[in-house]
Amino acid sequence: MSAERPDIYDIAIIGAGGAGMTAALYGARARRRTVVFERLMTGGQIATTELVENYPGFPQGINGADFAMKLVEQVERFGAELRYEDVRTITPRPGKPFLIESNEGACEAHAVIATAGADYNKLGVPGESEFIGRGVSYCATCDAAFFQDEEVVVVGGGDAAFDEALFTTRYASKVWLVHRRDTFRASALLQERVFANPKITIVRNCVVEEITGEDTVETAELRDVQTGETCTLPVGAVFIFIGQTPNSHLLKGLVELDEGGHAHVDLRMRTSVPGLLVAGDLRVEAARQLVSACGDGATAALAAEAYLAEHGIGEGEGA
Repeated sequence: MSAERPDIYDIAIIGAGGAGMTAALYGARARRRTVVFERLMTGGQIATTELVENYPGFPQGINGADFAMKLVEQVERFGAELRYEDVRTITPRPGKPFLIESNEGACEAHAVIATAGADYNKLGVPGESEFIGRGVSYCATCDAAFFQDEEVVVVGGGDAAFDEALFTTRYASKVWLVHRRDTFRASALLQERVFANPKITIVRNCVVEEITGEDTVETAELRDVQTGETCTLPVGAVFIFIGQTPNSHLLKGLVELDEGGHAHVDLRMRTSVPGLLVAGDLRVEAARQLVSACGDGATAALAAEAYLAEHGIGEGEGA
C-alpha cells in the first residue's frame, strides 16, 4: 500500500477499545466498508482487566481479555477489517475523503471515528522509567503473578487502584496502597472490599519519591506530604494507577479540545469537522466506563452512517 494509491473505506476507526469495536460492529452491519486501526492491543484497557463485573449481560462477570476477543470475533464476522498500525495523521480534505497516514502507509476514508482512548499517567520519579517491566507496572492484572509472596506498592486512590490492589492480593504477601490524599475517589463498594482485606495496608497522605533496585525493583521511598518525613518500603513491585491522558494528538489543530485534551462533540459524537467523530475517553464529559464507551461507539457509527447517506456515499443496506 502507498500514499499514491491508497485504499478507500467508508468508515475508518482509530482505536480498538470498546468504543471503536462497537463502532466497527455498527458500521460493518450497515454494509459499510469499515476498518479499525490499533497500535497496541485489541480491546484497549479492558483487555488488561481481570474481571469485568459491570457490563450488562454477564451476571458472573467476564475476563477482560476474553471480552476483547469476543469483540474481535463479532466485528470480523460482519466484515470489518482490523489493521494493527500506528496512525500518524488524519487530514480533512474538503470535497475529498480524509487522508489517513500510518506507519505502514496511507488510506482514505469518507468518515473517521477517533476512539484512541488514553494512556496511563506516570509518577515522574527517579527509577520509574528505568524499572518499567522490571517491577514498575501500570497493569497489575498483567504482571501481579510475577510477584508471588512478595510485598508490593499500589499507587492511587481511584477505582483502578483499588480494583488492582484487590487483584494483586491473590499473589502478593502484602499490598501497600499509597495515596497522596486522606480521602479516596474509589467507589464505596471497592473501598469496603479494600478496607476489609487483611493483606492491604492503606498509606494516606504519602507519595512515592523514588524507586530503587539493581536489576529489579527492591525498594520504594515514600514521603509524607504533611510532615515531610520519609520511609523506605522493601518491595518487589510498584503498580501505578494515577489517571490517564487522552490520546488526542491526532486531533490537535483539527477540533476544539478542552484543557485536558478531550474533544468537544455534540450529542451524536460529531466534531466541528464534517465527517470526523470522537467517541469514548477522547471526548469531553466521558464517563470512562466500558458500557458508556460502547454506547458512544454505537452513537458515532450511526452519525457516520447518516453523514455518508447525506452525502450520497454508497448508502449501506442496513442491519
